[in-house]
Amino acid sequence: MKKKEVPQDDANLLEGKFQVVKYALDDNGNYVKVNSVGWEPENVALEQAWDEIGARVKEAHDAVKAGEKSPLYYYMIKNLMDPGLLSDYMGIAKWRVKRHLKPKVFAGLKASTHEKYARIFNISVKELLNIQE
Repeated sequence: MKKKEVPQDDANLLEGKFQVVKYALDDNGNYVKVNSVGWEPENVALEQAWDEIGARVKEAHDAVKAGEKSPLYYYMIKNLMDPGLLSDYMGIAKWRVKRHLKPKVFAGLKASTHEKYARIFNISVKELLNIQE
């Protein structure tokens, strides 16, 4: 692909704020780096992926509101984490994070544990304990 032919479809979700480097041939036939804001198939895939993530966040929110999961579950899904990754950030075993996903167990945690979770998600303890509608 020639440098002039690198797709610049700025209809992506990030409105051209995110660019990726593509390699293309310049006028002398040498490979050069060219910034691209994306192309249609890539943008469609990104949009589908973000739609799926949005649906998972909504399901997590509903599960918390129904009392099936603790607010920790919602913030874990919202931040694209799983119990393994969250346990790494917390410095505790994965099984303990899974246990904290239960509403009754989460409610009984020490304030310092709530604070540590809140810090990881970059929110206040109040936000952690009471998710928004």
